[in-house]
Amino acid sequence: MADLINILLRMALYVDLLLLFGVALFGLYNVGTTLRFRPMLRGMALIGALLSVAGLVLMTRAMSGETQFAALWPHLQMMLFETDVGVAWAVRMFALIVVMIWPGLWLASIAGALALASLAWSGHGAMDGAWHLLSDILHLLAAGAWMGAMLALILMSRLDALFSEAQVRSLADAVKRFEGVGAAIVLILSVTGVANYLFIVGPTLGEVLLGTYGILLAIKVVLFAGMLVLAALNRFHLGPSLEQSLRDGQHQVAANALRRSVAVELGIALLVVALVAWLGTLGPDAG
Repeated sequence: MADLINILLRMALYVDLLLLFGVALFGLYNVGTTLRFRPMLRGMALIGALLSVAGLVLMTRAMSGETQFAALWPHLQMMLFETDVGVAWAVRMFALIVVMIWPGLWLASIAGALALASLAWSGHGAMDGAWHLLSDILHLLAAGAWMGAMLALILMSRLDALFSEAQVRSLADAVKRFEGVGAAIVLILSVTGVANYLFIVGPTLGEVLLGTYGILLAIKVVLFAGMLVLAALNRFHLGPSLEQSLRDGQHQVAANALRRSVAVELGIALLVVALVAWLGTLGPDAG
């Protein structure tokens, strides 16, 4: 039961910080959008801080075996002040506080990136040296940029948000701007994904794919391929259809189709994050 709670907590924290960074970044390269970014970002930062506190307490409790707060407190102090996990936690909390109190998107994006990168300091990459850690961080940032854009596009494509031609044009422009960003994201995710596999497992398949770790990793790759198919559909069909709808004056069908496709894409991304949270509790030799 404790393992399940740990996995669910890790998943929730990953999703929150991925979206925090991604939504802030989306706001930077889509200045004209009508989305209200600041309330969303502040809410995500607050949730991230609460989840981080809960995660630290749960981890310390599992490692120490203590259940009473009075007995747990010295172990929490040791975790905070004497471990790399504590340093990463403190940096994350500082970054999240910055997001909550500072109004600018530039600083929110940088702080969100720092908070998200702190997750890599407690993963496999933190144990294998600087190059693996850098690869993990780039992987997280690219995934966050993708997930944040998906959430923003879903919110922008709601029919109750498309009152005028200008708002439909804003959505179409946002989809078009994401084309170049999306290509860079896919490239980074692919390269760092392969690099991380090589860092963790090595240049071999061996018996890894027959164990729990390998099966989960294979499922993750299949889901990622499904996301690529949907991204291609959005890029080459649904995006142009939305632009065509501006000329025809009938944008409801195109906006609905785009929203459904991106929503499915985001749903798959959440499954991938769940697998990442699970994989983070296992080693490549897990059977």
